[in-house]
Amino acid sequence: MEQINKIALVTGGSRGLGKDMALRLAEKGLDVILTYNSQADDAQNVVAQIQQSGQKAATLQLNTGDIKSFVSFASQLQGVLQHTFEATHFDFLVNNAGIGGYAPIADVTEDMFDELLNIHFKGVYFLTQKMLPLMNNGGGIVNVSSGLTRIAVPGSSAYASMKGATEILTRYQAKELGARGIRANVIAPGAVLTDFGGGHLRNDEQLKQYISNVTALGRPGVAEDIGGVVPFLCTEDARWVNGQRIEVSGGMQL
Repeated sequence: MEQINKIALVTGGSRGLGKDMALRLAEKGLDVILTYNSQADDAQNVVAQIQQSGQKAATLQLNTGDIKSFVSFASQLQGVLQHTFEATHFDFLVNNAGIGGYAPIADVTEDMFDELLNIHFKGVYFLTQKMLPLMNNGGGIVNVSSGLTRIAVPGSSAYASMKGATEILTRYQAKELGARGIRANVIAPGAVLTDFGGGHLRNDEQLKQYISNVTALGRPGVAEDIGGVVPFLCTEDARWVNGQRIEVSGGMQL
């Protein structure tokens, strides 16, 4: 199988969407390195699940909002690639790590804005930059955006603005890295029932009903609805998909 030795790096892979992405990548025959910010035990459990499926896996701590830590992370990653995977490079970077942040424009503080900026845009920009020397030609980048870049939901202005910036960055990555055969695409999940943003959607029955009403498939999403799109983008099946935004929302507000 041609994918057997391909390696994917998934940020924020210890739970939620990132966990499902990591598990689905392994199902498709890719080896996986996943990062976590604080949930070390959860991350190790995902690694164990991947190893049970017959693929190699490892985990590293990373705060994607701490841009100054990326040089040392790159060095640690090189060690993991060598010792666990007998490799010097990896193939696919999935920029998934993120936090929620909801407030009306009038109430957004500079601290909140900066935290969202660092994690969702600046971190994605510079982590990708630092990873490029460690990526194989012919690989790919998958950035994770949000349905909120297309549908304006009051209270999400700062978060959605960072995701919008990442969508534009994705097109530039596709353009500039094309000479190396590296594709860059963005997936935009719709409303998903996870603990993201403190379970913002999962804990609000009224919001869940509203989402169901405006979604063509009639319900909010779950993590398992999203993860499978990522391994598709990391296989030869998607070799001609580049610079695209793929919304995975069940048809929200069509």
